[in-house]
Amino acid sequence: MSADLQQFLTPTRFIDADHAAIMAYAHTHSVGATTDSDKAIRLYYRVRDDFRYNPYSLDLSIKGMQASTVLANGEGWCVNKAVLLTACCRALGIPARLGFADVVNHLTSEKLLKVMQSNVFKWHGYSSIFLNNQWVKATPAFNIELCEKAGIHPLEFDGVHDSIYHEFDKAGNKHMEYQHFRGEHADLPLKEMTETFKRDYAFNASEPMPTENFHDAVAREHTPSQRTKL
Repeated sequence: MSADLQQFLTPTRFIDADHAAIMAYAHTHSVGATTDSDKAIRLYYRVRDDFRYNPYSLDLSIKGMQASTVLANGEGWCVNKAVLLTACCRALGIPARLGFADVVNHLTSEKLLKVMQSNVFKWHGYSSIFLNNQWVKATPAFNIELCEKAGIHPLEFDGVHDSIYHEFDKAGNKHMEYQHFRGEHADLPLKEMTETFKRDYAFNASEPMPTENFHDAVAREHTPSQRTKL
C-alpha cells in the first residue's frame, strides 16, 4: 500500500474505524466476500438500508458526527452515513475517504424547505472508495424505504461506476442537480462545514430540529400530483 493511500486507511477523530462496534459491524456484514469490491458493495447496501435517512438527526458535535455514534443511533443524514460507510471500509483495510458536493434537491419536504429556507444542500456527503486501482463514489444516503415512498430511484453500487444522485425521479420530474463538487478528504472538515451552515442557512444548528417523521412527510407530500409542484 502506497504512502498516499495509507492516510485513507487510518482511523481519525470522526472516521473511528478502530472502534470495536465499527469493526464488528464491518466484519459481520462482509463474511463470505472474497474481494475488496465484494466487501465494499455489501457494506454499501447495509449502510444504505440499515440506517434510515433522517435530516432532522443533525448533531454537529464531535461525538455526534463520529461513525460509531451513527452506528449506535441507527439513522443519520447523508454526511453521517458517508462517514459510517467510510469507516467500515477502512476497518476492512479498504482505502476510503469522504467527498462533498452542493446539490439542488427539487423534491425536498415542505418542512425541511421551511427550516433551511433553501433547496440547495451544501456539503452533501458521499464516500469515495479505492477499488481496482480507481476511486469510486458511493452515496448510501437514501434507504430503500424512503426511495419507495418518494418515488425516486434507489442508488445502486457495483464497485466500478460512480453511484451519485439521479437527475430525475421515477415520474420524470427533476430530483437532484449537482452544482459543484467540494473535493474529497481524509477526515470530516467539520469546522468548515459548520461555518458554511451558519452563514448560508436560516436555522440554528444548535437548536432542536423538527421532530416529525421525515419518511412519512415525504410519502404524504410526494404523491404524483404533489411532485409536479416542486
